[in-house]
Amino acid sequence: MAAVVATDTQLMLGVGLIEKDTNGEVLWVWCYPSTTASLRNLLLRKCCLTDENKLLHPFVFGQYRRMWFYITTVEVPDASILKKVTHFSIVLTAKDFNPEKYAAFTRILCRIYLKHGSPVKMMESYIAVLTKGICQSEENGSFFSRDYESRKAYLAGSIKDIVSQFGMETVILHTALMLKKRIVVYHPKIEAVQEFTRTLPALVWHRQDWTILHSYVHLHAEELEGLQMCTVILLICNAGYIAGFVELEVSNRPDLYDVFVNLADSEITIAPLAKEAMTMGKLHKEIGQLIVQSAEDPEKSDSQVIQDIALKTKEIFTNLAPFSEVSDDGGKIVLSVEALKQKRFPPATENFLYHLAAAEQMLKI
Repeated sequence: MAAVVATDTQLMLGVGLIEKDTNGEVLWVWCYPSTTASLRNLLLRKCCLTDENKLLHPFVFGQYRRMWFYITTVEVPDASILKKVTHFSIVLTAKDFNPEKYAAFTRILCRIYLKHGSPVKMMESYIAVLTKGICQSEENGSFFSRDYESRKAYLAGSIKDIVSQFGMETVILHTALMLKKRIVVYHPKIEAVQEFTRTLPALVWHRQDWTILHSYVHLHAEELEGLQMCTVILLICNAGYIAGFVELEVSNRPDLYDVFVNLADSEITIAPLAKEAMTMGKLHKEIGQLIVQSAEDPEKSDSQVIQDIALKTKEIFTNLAPFSEVSDDGGKIVLSVEALKQKRFPPATENFLYHLAAAEQMLKI
């Protein structure tokens, strides 16, 4: 058990405090450990206190250059000892994707700050979780890291809701994820963007890879560079991404996506340059029908729908096996394009299997 806790406590990277005062000024007040000016600016941008529309977002999360950030924001009640503060945000940075875990912990830190008005008490709880994976308090609530498994976070979204909104078009999202394409999702409400984007990686459950998720991105040069760096750093794995935006201008940036999802209008668009790889055929129709049929079954839970899609995915990889061989250097399994062509699949199926092999690094270079 000690080893499990030790691993878990190495996930948190830092904690910070942002305040909005009675003059409307938003300031980065405190953090532990110290952080860079560029990271502070990024987190100030993510924190809703700097929004001109004055909408309060109680909890937001996202990823930037392999670092996850989680921000809880509260309004300060009149009776609080924080007399010159109207709102504040607690920021946590970490190595892992687990919104529920960090939402729970930041809520406790908020309660502590509201009561004491000093970062010192917050720091004590942060250090307790960092070193022991636990902080307990009768008045502020208890937090146990071990209660929040990553698998629970992966399964927290609803595939059924996605299929309910997009029906057969869900197969476009499945195909894009299978082929490791770049998906951009737009909706004016950040909560809608985050709920939708966090669920998408479950369509390719066999990878269980949430590092492709960037649920809250701004059209800011530094952030876009960070987003594109992910595909460069992982070019060896031909990585795509899922990026969420609340700025409609992103629809005019086809350089950022292969598939664009306008969540507000329930529209999915394939970018011209991605159309060849994303050509749909009989196989995609089968996959789409399976997804819809499974999701519409009232007896099935979201996790069972994910399992059904995962089994179909396994079947697709099984279909690739007869056309695969050990590479000349005796290492990995690669696709024999010649053997694939000899099978005379329908063009769209052959095209998909070829691009899938490329995404899985199974092509001879």
